[in-house]
Amino acid sequence: MESGTGVSEELVARLARYFAAEPTRPGILARAELGRPDSGDREIARRLRARLAAELRADGSVGGVSLATMWRVHELLDLGEPAASPAIRRPVAWLAALQGKSGAFGEGCDRARHARRLCHHFLAGFFSPAPPDRRLAPVTLPNGKVYRAEPAARFALSCLALRALLRADEGTSPLVRLHIQSLARLAEQWSKWRDSFTPDAIVAGIHALGLAGPEHAGAVARLTSVAASKQAPDGTWPDTDLFQTLEMLHAVGSPEALRAVRRALPALEARQRSDGTFGGTARQERALIGLRAALWALRRS
Repeated sequence: MESGTGVSEELVARLARYFAAEPTRPGILARAELGRPDSGDREIARRLRARLAAELRADGSVGGVSLATMWRVHELLDLGEPAASPAIRRPVAWLAALQGKSGAFGEGCDRARHARRLCHHFLAGFFSPAPPDRRLAPVTLPNGKVYRAEPAARFALSCLALRALLRADEGTSPLVRLHIQSLARLAEQWSKWRDSFTPDAIVAGIHALGLAGPEHAGAVARLTSVAASKQAPDGTWPDTDLFQTLEMLHAVGSPEALRAVRRALPALEARQRSDGTFGGTARQERALIGLRAALWALRRS
């Protein structure tokens, strides 16, 4: 049956079948989104939280790896771990210690970077995902997006860390506020879409800024309009990852974001496989992103 958005409800049905018995974080979240929680989901979530928390080292990190530790905060919060619990406070403290360390985006200065306000004279509060002499890229985010350029990788990881701390109620931290203020300054350049930043990095920045509070709602609305204007006739974005962009638009949650998601659903459906997923890359995360996007559009049609 076709919905009013032009996307088949079979897209959602396939995803519902795929997630029906998955004993995973995405499975629990998907069933909740569908309004079909399993009677065992609460216990599954409890066991998953315990396992994920047990994997934290004494210093609060996941193996001393920045990306894994950032994502662990998101995972635990998604599964219902209270923000005040030690399982959240320990990795948050470890991440907070990375702010302003050598290797953070914006570190250093030269004439060209200063002119573009991409140096430490204008930017502060970014997280250092690794020392400056260690190459990170290519790095794959949990949503499957691969960043191959070093500056973009460090920027995107810092935005993921910022989102984790904001979700963990660290929005009043002075360094977190500095990071948000720096993003707001950078956002003034993003209307050009492709200039000092790649579009995928801009999408990561919009997602983080969208969680930063109502004082940034105007900038987020403006940037959402810019992103929507770059959407191709087939519903995709030629210069950005479809799933990362859908994830950002869903997080923004505005009417214009919803219209862009609706236009993207036929492209999403065209990529769906018979098992309900969208390929082997970040299989469950992308399936969850697709499900949330489709349900949002269908429920608002």
